Amino acid sequence: MVLFRFIQGKDIFEAFYKKDLAKRLLMSKSASIDSEKSMLGKLKRECGSQFTFKLEGMFKDMAVSKDLMLSYKERESEGVDLSVTVLTTGYWPSYPTDSVIIPAQISAVLDKYRTYYLNKHSGRKLTWQHSLSFCTIKATFGDDSSTERKLDLRKELNVSVYQGLVLFLFNNSTKLSYSSIAESTAIEEEELCRVLQSLACGKTRVLKKLPAGKDINSTDNFEFNTDFRHKLFKFKINQIQTKETAEENINTTEKVFQDRQYQIDAAVVRIMKARKTMQHSLLVSELYNQLKFPVKPVDIKKRIESLIERDYVERSKEDKNVYHYVA
Repeated sequence: MVLFRFIQGKDIFEAFYKKDLAKRLLMSKSASIDSEKSMLGKLKRECGSQFTFKLEGMFKDMAVSKDLMLSYKERESEGVDLSVTVLTTGYWPSYPTDSVIIPAQISAVLDKYRTYYLNKHSGRKLTWQHSLSFCTIKATFGDDSSTERKLDLRKELNVSVYQGLVLFLFNNSTKLSYSSIAESTAIEEEELCRVLQSLACGKTRVLKKLPAGKDINSTDNFEFNTDFRHKLFKFKINQIQTKETAEENINTTEKVFQDRQYQIDAAVVRIMKARKTMQHSLLVSELYNQLKFPVKPVDIKKRIESLIERDYVERSKEDKNVYHYVA
């Protein structure tokens, strides 16, 4: 926390911290929830409740979702072991929506939960974020009819929903082309290539790529790998991770700067409403005292000009360095 006190752009820190915290919570990768909450408490004492409001909301969503699932499972008996985490849009980072094709059996289960949730919370809207979801698939490898042999070939695969959608197609076919997989799943092209690489080109090759190679092409074909073997009964097939690009970092930073504009606007209006009339230099000085992030004079000037255009503030006709609040 000593180093944290020296950070000037604490709102930028909050944006990246929220993004990483969301990954840890949703992927169950946090080393300790108690440690996460302890860190949250330190941030709250240092910066106030407004700074940690959204972060606390994320933990609240996790707790409420857990209770909601317990209530749902007491009432409903499903062949699929479903676990849903409901995220409040304002608390969590924004995620791109997808429109992948979910198998009818799974879609029916999701629709049932949606009906249950909306009956319990009328007026709300649920949007499935399949890109954040995981599933466990039971698979049997090999073609030996021996019962004893088959027991050794039964496995449970922990995969992403995208990986699961691709594997699900091989229930009805032993060989599929890239185009048929793309058409049947509607997974975005770049994401589909990563999914197929993880299944057919990684360390855990449950699919065979024809022709063999590390790169995925639209002319490739894929077969279910009946020769696949693994020493563990249950294992995870890792996804091909995409490194956070400079562009993604810039987008996160730009969102923070956009939020700063709103905060500057609100501070100017608040000050002018209280003072009615004020000189430019005094207004800038007051803004420096109220704003909790570094801001350049040129940025303040731009926001004042924007407020003048929107008739929140007007310049004095006698002195251009004096502003009047427009009621």
